[in-house]
Amino acid sequence: MNQSVDVLVIGAGPGGLTAGYLLTKNTDLSVTMIEKDPTYVGGISRTERFEGHHFDIGGHRFFSKSAEVVALWHELLPDDFIERPRSSRIFYRNKFYRYPLDGIEALRNLGLIESAHCVLSYLAARIRPCRDPNTFHQWVANQFGERLFSIFFKTYTEKVWGMSCDEISADWAAQRIKGLSLSTAIVNATKRSLGIRSRKNSVKTLIESFHYPRRGPGMLWEAAARKFQNQGGRLLMGHAARTLAYDENSKHWTVEAVGTDGQTTQIIARHVICTAPMRETMNAISPMPRSAAAAAKLQYRDFITVALILDRPATFSDNWIYIHDPSVKVGRIQNFASWSPEMVPDTATGGCLGLEYFCFDGDSLWESSDAELTELAIGEVEKIGLATRDQVRGSRVVRQPKAYPVYDDLYRAIVDEVRADLADHYPNLHLVGRNGMHKYNNQDHAMMTAMLTVENIVAGTRLRDTWAVNEDAEYHESGDSPEVSEAGVSGLRAVPSRAMA
Repeated sequence: MNQSVDVLVIGAGPGGLTAGYLLTKNTDLSVTMIEKDPTYVGGISRTERFEGHHFDIGGHRFFSKSAEVVALWHELLPDDFIERPRSSRIFYRNKFYRYPLDGIEALRNLGLIESAHCVLSYLAARIRPCRDPNTFHQWVANQFGERLFSIFFKTYTEKVWGMSCDEISADWAAQRIKGLSLSTAIVNATKRSLGIRSRKNSVKTLIESFHYPRRGPGMLWEAAARKFQNQGGRLLMGHAARTLAYDENSKHWTVEAVGTDGQTTQIIARHVICTAPMRETMNAISPMPRSAAAAAKLQYRDFITVALILDRPATFSDNWIYIHDPSVKVGRIQNFASWSPEMVPDTATGGCLGLEYFCFDGDSLWESSDAELTELAIGEVEKIGLATRDQVRGSRVVRQPKAYPVYDDLYRAIVDEVRADLADHYPNLHLVGRNGMHKYNNQDHAMMTAMLTVENIVAGTRLRDTWAVNEDAEYHESGDSPEVSEAGVSGLRAVPSRAMA
C-alpha cells in the first residue's frame, strides 16, 4: 500500500502526538503517523492495563514551566486532571529519608557525627571546587560535597545508568538538578521541619504537588490520538519505519513502514517528524548519512517494570521510593494508587507496586524470564519490608527498550555532528522528543520540541531552535507553575494557522 502526505510522523509518543495534533488542528496539511506498538500510544509515557489495574512505565508528574504546554495538556484532557501531593522517600541502609529532605529526620537518621561530616565536606567543596566539572561525580560533589554524593547520589545513579559516575557527563546532572544545592536543600528542609509551606517554589526538584490524569498519562495521549484522527490525521498502529530514502531532486522522503503482519506500507512525505532513537534513524536513512557512523556509537539504557498486584493496599503513601541501598537491584518502587486512586480497582481491598529495574538490552536482567523477574521482585520487596510473598496475587512484566539516552563522554560531539549533517543535507527531517534528539527530556520538553517544529514547518523555515529546549537546565528546574488562560492553546505562536509549508 502506497500513500503520499505532507507530513509523516514517526512515533506516537508525547512529541509525535503533539506535532500531529497541532498540524491537523491548525493547518490543511495531510498527516500520517506510524507507531510501532500495536496497542498503546504514548511511548514511555503510556499507561498499561492489567486485570483492572493501570500502571505507568516510569512515573510522570505533570508540572511544567511552559504555560503553552500546560494549556495544551488541559485542552487535550479538559476534565480529567486531578491535583496530587508529591511524596517521595529514599531508602538507604534500611532507613527511609523523605525526599526532598527533612532536616530533623535527616539528622536523626544519619546521626550527628555523619551529618557534621556531610556539612564539612560541602564546605570543603565550596572552598576548593572542581573548576571545570565534566563528569556527574564532579558536578554533584561541587553542589553537595563528596560525602553526600557518596550517600545519596552514587549508588542510585550507577544503578540507573550501569556505569561509573566518573563516566557520566555533567550535562545530565545539570539538566536534572540545576538550581538545587546543599544550601538550598537545607533551607527547604528547615522550612519543612518547622511546618512552613510555600505555594511557589523556584526549584522544580522541590515541588510539593503536581497534576495527573485520573487514570495515568496514557489517558492524555489516548485522547490526543483520538483528536488527531478526528481532525483528519491517519494513525497506523503496529507499524515500524524500516527505511527512510531521501530524493535530492524532489526533496521528498520515501519511508517504508512494516506492519505486525509483515506487510510493507510506502509513504512519500515532504516532511518527516521523527521521534525514533537517533541511532536507529541515522542508520535507516539512504543514501547513508555521513554522521551515521558516529550515531552508531550512541548508547541507551533500558528499563523493566515488574508490577506486583497485592491483596491489600500498599503500606506506604509515597508516589515512589528511590532505592539507594546497594543490597538490592531494584532502583525505584512506585505505589500506583498514590498517583491516583483510580489506578487500582479498589483502594480499600488491593494495591499495586511497580518495581523498576534499569538494564541494558541483552544483559542478564533483560534476558531473564518473566517468572524469574517476578521472583526477584517479590524477594526484594520482602527484603525492604514493603510486602510479603503471600500478599502478592498477580504480576505483570513490561520491558521498555531505549528508555534513557546515555550521556557518556562521547554523546555531545556525536549529537552535534548529527545536527550539522541534518542542517546541511536534510532540512525537512525534524528530530523531536527524548530519543529523537538523544536528549534526556521530560514529556513537557518533548512536547515543546514538537510545538516549535510545527511552527518551523508552517513557516517554511527553521525560525525556532528546537535544540535549545532544555539546553539551559533552568528551563527544566526553575520557574513557578504557570497560569493557564481560559483560551488554552488556540494556535501557533506568531505563525498564521492554515499556512502551507
